[in-house]
Amino acid sequence: MLPKTTWYSNQSIGIGTGMAKIARLISFLGFCFVLAACGLPRSAGVEREIVGGAGDADAQFALYPVTRSFLPTLEEWPVVGEAGLSWITASPGSRQQIISPGDTVTITVWDSNENSLLTSDEQRFVPLDGIRVAANGTIFMPYIGSTRISGMTPQAARERLQTELEEIVPSAQVQLAMDAGRYNSVDLVGGVTAPGNYPMPDLSYTVLSLISEGGGVNPALNNPQIRLMRHGQIYGTSISRLYSEPHLDTRLHGGDRVIVENDDRYFLSLGAASSQAQHAFPQDIVSALDAISIIGGVNSSRADPEGILILREYPNEALRPGMRGPRQEQVVFTLDLTTADGLFSARNFRIQSGDLVLATESPVNSVQTVFSLVGSVFGLANTASNL
Repeated sequence: MLPKTTWYSNQSIGIGTGMAKIARLISFLGFCFVLAACGLPRSAGVEREIVGGAGDADAQFALYPVTRSFLPTLEEWPVVGEAGLSWITASPGSRQQIISPGDTVTITVWDSNENSLLTSDEQRFVPLDGIRVAANGTIFMPYIGSTRISGMTPQAARERLQTELEEIVPSAQVQLAMDAGRYNSVDLVGGVTAPGNYPMPDLSYTVLSLISEGGGVNPALNNPQIRLMRHGQIYGTSISRLYSEPHLDTRLHGGDRVIVENDDRYFLSLGAASSQAQHAFPQDIVSALDAISIIGGVNSSRADPEGILILREYPNEALRPGMRGPRQEQVVFTLDLTTADGLFSARNFRIQSGDLVLATESPVNSVQTVFSLVGSVFGLANTASNL
């Protein structure tokens, strides 16, 4: 009977040892989760840490999951971080040059008559240089007096002067040349090879024609922006939009100023992203997916694809009664890149200047880190015990 008793004793010892191992494993797992919760070094918090309390009555920010059903509502909200400038569509203009106040004309009168009132035997022509067109559109010419030529082409002005002079000097012939003044020229300011003041060859002179004459846009500029200053009003668009939509290549007016400059819009990236930096807008419209691509994606081993956050601040005016906008000035948009709806929504969600794209940490990342650390410790301990 002794061997039987010994077997039961060994079986009890084995069960006790197994239960002890299970207890130690549970304790070990609990220790890992507690250690993970204690806060290991991370580049960003997990989503629940950042957006926790969004539903509280005294929450300081509003939380909006980005879905396809939410996007139409978002389109009615104001755009932040941009000037919101309008642009002028193209319109037809005269293909001829038109004289305006401030222009300068050079008139040459030819007369071969021996008894001419204007010329002498030694010089059969009379040059009248630098005649400025007055504010009322007239010029003064000897023997004729004040004559209105503003609003005429140089050819029509020459014919008028010829007709009026023939009444006094029938044999005289008139030649006229024009130099554009302030109201018949435009300024091209910066962002091109040769900025300066350019005379308008006719009334169909457009923005792209001016930029081309200035040597083209500086290739070092990021998403070049066009600013048109006219009568104290500023209009704006991008050069790429003018290229792709010819009907926006607007006709210039005398006195216009065209400025070519960098696109100064930007967004930020932080957290478990491949790049934590400030990023310029490379194009007119940057979607959430574009932004993730620009920052080089997110860290596959650390980021939570269900917890991509976009933080934005709206001005107080966006919260006024009757204005369609968010509930709070500070807004957090959440993107889930693990679903088709989330991916399509991210492709149509427009990033605005000043936005922060935050890739949150995966909630299992800390636990995995603890397992790795503890595993390393146990590995070292086993190595030491075997020495």
